[in-house]
Amino acid sequence: MSERAAWNTADEKAAVEAVPMADRWTTETVHQMLTETARAHPSRPALSFQIKSGPKDKAETLDWTQFATQVTQAANMFRRLGAGPEDGIAFLLPNCNETVVTLIGAMTAGIACPINPLLEVEQIASILRETKAKILVTLSPFPKTDLAEKAHAAAVFCPELETILEIDLKRYLSPPISWIVPFLRPKIDIRHDKKVLSFASTLGGHSGSKLDFAETGGDRIAANFHTGGTTGMPKIAQHRFSGMIYNGKIPAMDIIREDDVLICPLPMFHVLGAYPVLMSVLASGAHLVLPTPAGFRGDGVMDNFWALIERWGVTFMVMVPTAATALLERPVRHDLSTLRYALCGSAPLPVELFRRFEETCGVKILEGYGMTEATCLVSINPPGGERKIGSVGLPIPYSHIRILDCDGEGTIRRECATDEVGEICIASPGVFPGYRDENRNIGLFSDPGGYLRTGDLGKLDGDGYLWITGRLKDLIIRGGHNIDPGLIEEALMGHSEVAFVGAIGQPDPVAGELPAAYVELRPGATADVETLMAYARDHIPERAAIPKHLELIDELPKTAVGKVFKPELRKQAIARVLGEAFGEAGIAARIAVRDDKSRGLVAQIATDAEEAALSGVMGRFAVQWERQGL
Repeated sequence: MSERAAWNTADEKAAVEAVPMADRWTTETVHQMLTETARAHPSRPALSFQIKSGPKDKAETLDWTQFATQVTQAANMFRRLGAGPEDGIAFLLPNCNETVVTLIGAMTAGIACPINPLLEVEQIASILRETKAKILVTLSPFPKTDLAEKAHAAAVFCPELETILEIDLKRYLSPPISWIVPFLRPKIDIRHDKKVLSFASTLGGHSGSKLDFAETGGDRIAANFHTGGTTGMPKIAQHRFSGMIYNGKIPAMDIIREDDVLICPLPMFHVLGAYPVLMSVLASGAHLVLPTPAGFRGDGVMDNFWALIERWGVTFMVMVPTAATALLERPVRHDLSTLRYALCGSAPLPVELFRRFEETCGVKILEGYGMTEATCLVSINPPGGERKIGSVGLPIPYSHIRILDCDGEGTIRRECATDEVGEICIASPGVFPGYRDENRNIGLFSDPGGYLRTGDLGKLDGDGYLWITGRLKDLIIRGGHNIDPGLIEEALMGHSEVAFVGAIGQPDPVAGELPAAYVELRPGATADVETLMAYARDHIPERAAIPKHLELIDELPKTAVGKVFKPELRKQAIARVLGEAFGEAGIAARIAVRDDKSRGLVAQIATDAEEAALSGVMGRFAVQWERQGL
């Protein structure tokens, strides 16, 4: 286990880094980390799952011995089914104990390939083909989910896929509901040549005492995670063991303890749940609780969340800003005295929401920053040091951030000064070696230095804290899901009367951002907003990407080479959304948005309103702002 090493200031972080990382731990694989923890805490609870959200509903808990045994069985099973260390083992699953077992077992036997269940069949098949998956683990047909149908439909288009293993969630249910499930199962009538096996029955036929094979290959690629959201054809990021272990051992040094109980309503196909959360549990010996297959989206999870905190004695919760907003709508009527921290990531947390959550729930929020390409964690507000609200804290130990001005090839033109905005570029043991598709790696790393170019804009202040101010990538982040604006633009450009489209993210107090589309029509066109919105609903394949706002503009702002100039559209969207918010609050205000060298886009609010009223409106949005008199 890692020794305690606090890093609450830049000086403490430097002191931690004075000891080479190789001297802090010798763990080389995730299975080795799991085995070490199981030996240290054989009978302590490791993993719990409840299929329903009630505080007294049935739950299954695995202790560390049982957990390690099942993971070992799974790894041996995957190898026996023909998967080698370079073969993909995919899973299309909601959260349950088997999902975690599959993830770690798959990366031990081969290359784990988690897939977002919200993706469409075409996207699922594309990921299976690109990752060369030999095995797919999914659900057996089950009421109220189409995962089995999606999995089998995708399998038709994947010639290298050989075996489908099905998990039956029925075992988590109690009578009389468990009696009814067989009569409600959807029928899947999709023909393919894949072998279909029961996960439970096949797993039970393999040894869990030790691996039947030697772990070889050193610090190899052990997982392929697709990037982000629910739209477009995802990129496949390759993750090494060293990055996974780093994401576990570092939090276990100063944040996560062996007696902690973490509740994680985030999916295991996402790096936040799979790495900083799960790997820190493996590194520390803490207890991980998974509430319902769909996590925060599960029936009753939001309504019962505070009761679940009390039930499990949770000390550490994980959330995203949209969940924080929803939880504040539920009165706190349960004992939250065990709760120490709430880790918040995936999108900026508005200042007012940050303060309200801490005051209402009596828990300290640790806002962090991470990305799939860094095997997740990059920085976090230190638990025992100064937390600068609005920043994403200090880089974690052995992670280093530079704010650079790079050209399209990655060549560094210059390094930005303190408090100057530029591209956030990082170097750390978690930085991935690149995407599976080599064409996507062009210009991805800085030259010289090899720093990962994140595509995010930000600055470092005088104390070394990181502040995020925008994105080069133009991605729209809706409640933590990445939406490619190109998908919206391409769909709307298919309309015969549309000349140009610019899609951006407009501020939203709940989702962080919502997609907005600005449209320039062809000369003589007569299409109106209602017509184009109907067209968008019919032609944009993902509901999350359908614009919340669509506006017709006589001429979109464009660059000298004719590209739509999106910064100007963002200014218009910010001014419009904030203007509507002040109007709803009954506050007279004029709003202008300007570019600031060190802060990015800044809303200038001209109003005579009292400071509390002004802050009450602006505190709901993750937007930089400043006050001016009327």
